[in-house]
Amino acid sequence: MPEYDHSAAWQPRMTDAEATAEARRIIADAYQAAHQIPTSYRDTSPLPAYGTTPPVPQPDHRIVPAWAAGTAVAGIGVGATCVGIGCGIWLACQGFAAVTLTSVLFVTLPIAAVAGVVAAIGSALRSLKTTRTETHHHYVGPVRQETNTITAPAYGLIARNRNELNR
Repeated sequence: MPEYDHSAAWQPRMTDAEATAEARRIIADAYQAAHQIPTSYRDTSPLPAYGTTPPVPQPDHRIVPAWAAGTAVAGIGVGATCVGIGCGIWLACQGFAAVTLTSVLFVTLPIAAVAGVVAAIGSALRSLKTTRTETHHHYVGPVRQETNTITAPAYGLIARNRNELNR
């Protein structure tokens, strides 16, 4: 452990009485009441007997957090979407209530005609495709054919596949 030098340079510069007095002064300054800041304002100017009164400035410095503004905008969007969907459902229900055989045929017959034309074109393209794409495989070299037996037993309540290739 190092030895400290207790020379005159390290001696305290205040006596105990002076240090106590200084500590009391610092504590008193810390707990002394600061100047009062008004928390409200009362307009003491006299009101006119009749007519308009001059405007009094009323500063407003509220800050809305970004998450609150985003939530408000999202809420408005969701509300407008729900109103639009509700109106669409109401209109669809009104239309379903007025369904007649003539209106059903008027709507479905053109759709059926277009579907028939598409099916005819698809079958014609399929027949052209099968006639034009015949391939012949020409193998060169020895061919060896092996017949293998695959055993796939499945036993028990829960079957597991254990395919075994027997040659």
